[in-house]
Amino acid sequence: MKKSSNQAQSRAVTSNQQGIHSSLEATVRKHLSSTFRKPCAAHNIAAFEKADAWLKDKGNAPLILDSYCGVGESTWHLAQRYPDCAVIGIDKSAARLAKHHAHSDAAQTCANYLLVQADVDDFWRLAESAGWQPLKHFLLYPNPWPKSSQLKLRIHGSPLLPTLLKLGGDIEVRSNWPLYIEEFAQALRIAGLAAEAATFSPEPVLTPFERKYHAAGQTLWRCQVQT
Repeated sequence: MKKSSNQAQSRAVTSNQQGIHSSLEATVRKHLSSTFRKPCAAHNIAAFEKADAWLKDKGNAPLILDSYCGVGESTWHLAQRYPDCAVIGIDKSAARLAKHHAHSDAAQTCANYLLVQADVDDFWRLAESAGWQPLKHFLLYPNPWPKSSQLKLRIHGSPLLPTLLKLGGDIEVRSNWPLYIEEFAQALRIAGLAAEAATFSPEPVLTPFERKYHAAGQTLWRCQVQT
């Protein structure tokens, strides 16, 4: 979905796919029974090592992950909401992360969060290998990849799904595309988990996308599961 303007950002997702993808179950089962062996990039390893050192410095503070955090507004909100936790936001875009200070309140700074530039493809696998066990894991408005041919680019259709589940914690995914959430919940059920998918009203709003979608009157959806 193109996101080059405010109008585009608040537009409802359109897709040539009707209903849960016919290849979802076969795709999920394939990934659950195999290992993702793509080598990790050096810059992602360096980013993870930085985050790992920061987390160790936090002692026994419970960990919260905010993947695909964009400008990090959600990371800041989560750090405010969970002051006794260590919150790490991850996004691959340096440009988005550079806008963070415009999306947080400098008067309410907090030292319990870190923003990291990295690809989750590598970061999650490094975290799982290092034994990270997040208390909560938020995936807020990931790219929906709405074309039927793009199933394997969605989180639940990608080889990363097993790593996400191995990391564990309470997982929450939000989207303005109901089919994405329905598919995600179905993928978790295929993996043997009792996932819940439902509409919700954000209180408070956590991300710029969520703010735009909510202001445009779009119905918002989320999937929650305890692993």
